[in-house]
Amino acid sequence: MKAIPKDIYSAFILQGEPLLAGNTSGKLHDLSFGLKDVLDVAGFPTTFGSPDWTSTHPIASETAPIVTQLLNEGANLVGKTHTDELTYSILGMNAHFGTPVNPLSPNRVPGGSSSGSSVAVAGKLVDFAIGTDTGGSVRIPASFCGIYGIRPTHGKISLAHARPLAKSFDTLGWFARDTQTLLDVGKVLLQGEAAPTTNPKILVPKQALAVLSDELRELFVAKTTAIFKDFDLEEVDLEWMQLRHFAETFRIIQAREIWLEYGEWASQHLENFGPGIKQRFLIAKEISEEAASSARIERQSIQNKLNQILTPNTMFLVPTASNLAPLLNSSQEELEQFRKDTFQLVSIAGLGGLPQVNIPAFNVNECGFGMSLIGPQHADLQMLEFIQKNLNF
Repeated sequence: MKAIPKDIYSAFILQGEPLLAGNTSGKLHDLSFGLKDVLDVAGFPTTFGSPDWTSTHPIASETAPIVTQLLNEGANLVGKTHTDELTYSILGMNAHFGTPVNPLSPNRVPGGSSSGSSVAVAGKLVDFAIGTDTGGSVRIPASFCGIYGIRPTHGKISLAHARPLAKSFDTLGWFARDTQTLLDVGKVLLQGEAAPTTNPKILVPKQALAVLSDELRELFVAKTTAIFKDFDLEEVDLEWMQLRHFAETFRIIQAREIWLEYGEWASQHLENFGPGIKQRFLIAKEISEEAASSARIERQSIQNKLNQILTPNTMFLVPTASNLAPLLNSSQEELEQFRKDTFQLVSIAGLGGLPQVNIPAFNVNECGFGMSLIGPQHADLQMLEFIQKNLNF
């Protein structure tokens, strides 16, 4: 078994030598991985990024099935990785357990809520890591840390023995530094073989580009045009893709589900929540079932339109985030503005239940700035195969 590097980036909340050893053979033999501390491992606490949660809930008595699946294929679990408090953030900052260091940009946030998992991969502490993604929690840290990260089709992979956030958006994803590892993990977790992708049509919605500043938009267009010069790449104007409306629809449904799941418990612990988390719970408390019901109807309409355009062999190409990773010393107002802007982009796959992969194609001023492919539902393996063959950076 390979030596386990020292955790110089504060990625892990719990680490072993390894914590759990995998089988001596398998498709992932001798690969090391980290596990976001929202998934259960028998005999250990699941902190959910919150000391209050840890102190009011028992130690796990069972292990999440996907962990067993990975161990059975020969991967070694190094440890459990840090997460944002109750996973209700995309920044990677935790007022209680600290903020993992972004290996690519140490003066900037690592992205969250799967912060530790992303940092562990970017910092070469593990070969791959498991995260969860509801509203960008794999995609955003992958962009900030300059690595690959996938949010799969909603419902594609079991979330048994994982703490939910908003169940109709929750997915289990993973990070890797290279496309082959990303694909190998996908073949284990997604199971099955991908149909070959031949000359896919790649659409760039103008509405997604409009979220960026002029400078970033020009850079993104220039870089992606060069990268995809041998492919069928087309910029399209989709008038129905009103991304501020997408983000608001997503926010209402997510907040309602979170309050129904955790409101009673959260009400007893609000005063201990970190910056931003308390405010989000108080906002979620005010979302009515009537508002959520209307938003669900709108989500179905949006989903129908996305499914009509994302036919087999068609993908969207979009910026993963609205901007570079915010500086660690950013004000709360600046962080909230980044969150609002970025939700316009992450809500596309979120509302559609679609697979999305962050691709670390280029950096800007030594900061990660990812591009993403979004595919049709259940095209996960096809996308990973395409990326492995064509998009190695």
